[in-house]
Amino acid sequence: MPKYMLIMRGTDETNAAMMASIDEAMAATGRFIEEMIKAGVLLAAEGLDDPGRGVVVDFSGEAPVVTDGPYGETRELFGGYFMLDVASKQEAVEWAKRVPAVPGSKIEVRRVAESDEVPQDNERIVKERVGRESNGQI
Repeated sequence: MPKYMLIMRGTDETNAAMMASIDEAMAATGRFIEEMIKAGVLLAAEGLDDPGRGVVVDFSGEAPVVTDGPYGETRELFGGYFMLDVASKQEAVEWAKRVPAVPGSKIEVRRVAESDEVPQDNERIVKERVGRESNGQI
């Protein structure tokens, strides 16, 4: 079955609204996660730390430039994700429509590319596969 990532995207305003009722938001998210576990579709779910604690590595110049957060004018922030193993994009969309999100937030639904969609004889892919096998990840 294909994997889909539900990417939680918010703004400063929606993040502030969520933090204002964090206990309620966490309880609703916990119930949603339990539903996905019971349905057998949840592979992973993680939230991200405050963007002010992160950095941006910018490759627009000759050398990468690292800038501490917050990121200045950011319209939307990637706040976390749910990784699902579902039968179709439509099923992923149906789960996305059930995410307990505050008004104004968005959930982006993206299919995760399968390893067989890239050339398996590519040197980087071969090294990655060997590394995963040696670490027991495959």
